Amino acid sequence: MTSERIRPLLVERGRALGFDDIRITRADAALHLPERLDAWLAQGRHGAMEWMAVDPGRRAAPVRLWGEVRSLILCGINCPPLDDPLAAVADRRRGVISAYAQRRDYHDVIKGRLKELAGFLVARTGCDVKVFVDTAPVMEKPLAAAAGLGWQGKHTVLASRRFGSWLMLGAIFTTLEFEPDASEKDRCGSCRRCLDICPTQAFPAPYQLDARRCISYLTIEHKGHIPPEFRAAIGNRVFGCDDCLAVCPWNKFAQAGREARLAIRQELVNPPLADMIGLDDAAFRTLFAATPVKRTGRDRFIRNVLIAVGNSGDCSLLPQVIRLLDDPSPLVRAMAVWALSRLSAAEAGRRVRTHVAQEPDEAVRTEWATVQAECRPASAP
Repeated sequence: MTSERIRPLLVERGRALGFDDIRITRADAALHLPERLDAWLAQGRHGAMEWMAVDPGRRAAPVRLWGEVRSLILCGINCPPLDDPLAAVADRRRGVISAYAQRRDYHDVIKGRLKELAGFLVARTGCDVKVFVDTAPVMEKPLAAAAGLGWQGKHTVLASRRFGSWLMLGAIFTTLEFEPDASEKDRCGSCRRCLDICPTQAFPAPYQLDARRCISYLTIEHKGHIPPEFRAAIGNRVFGCDDCLAVCPWNKFAQAGREARLAIRQELVNPPLADMIGLDDAAFRTLFAATPVKRTGRDRFIRNVLIAVGNSGDCSLLPQVIRLLDDPSPLVRAMAVWALSRLSAAEAGRRVRTHVAQEPDEAVRTEWATVQAECRPASAP
């Protein structure tokens, strides 16, 4: 069966599998990618994501990844939040988890469906295929823009007239040659809401992201201690940040995807900080099983929760914070010190000498040194 005869059947099958949009582009469509990626890496804006700098030419050019590829099939699933993420940020006693992470891991969901769709294509044409969902060196967003699913907005995320900023993407590479779909033109205009709302000023210019300042990077990808200058701005965001997505005016035209409400786990929609701060590793794994949050691990997640606790002003959480001063993880201990000093400088001052004397980790000692500098230690009871 020829590519143009299979095309409508492919789209029909993809929609039956739950994809909200399916478009096709050539393997060499985004010729600007290598130059853009090299410039971004040269500025160090990838932070500690060293994997982004491994063979960037292969990442930026699909034909370098697979020499036989001729067409790219880009598929998107609409995943809007149940509630306004910006309203959730205002409730400081709750932790905000990014909308995409409130459901089953989209990597698993999309990859399974892509494999089914790719198998459908192979069975009818005999072509070769490869499937990718954000776990291989493929730059899905600019390729999806080239295919016409939308355009990369000033927030660098794909924006769509039909689905706003909430599309999750996957790609099928194929040896079959299709006539490409038309790309979508940039429709951001003079709007800069996504740039202006960023709490950490992670956009040095429109269409440019400095990941080192991005809350999503800091709370998900960053494995170490979060720099002090970003902690207050993180607020109560414990996994990711949707602010720049939530303010996109195209969201008002977005259709609610069939999967969005069905797949969301209600217990992950803005859970109380009091329910999360006490999670040990087993409880963390149980709560976040099969979600993107699980990949960060318990220690990094509790690090994030403690930052939210420190920003909450909720002194009822002090006993739990104090218990975490002796947690096995230095990531957790360091942020417990910070949270304690934010909730009660006097309590932090009373404990500083004892804990500094027994603390083996330099970063945690630095947090205690900040306490010493900012408040005069009280006498021990």
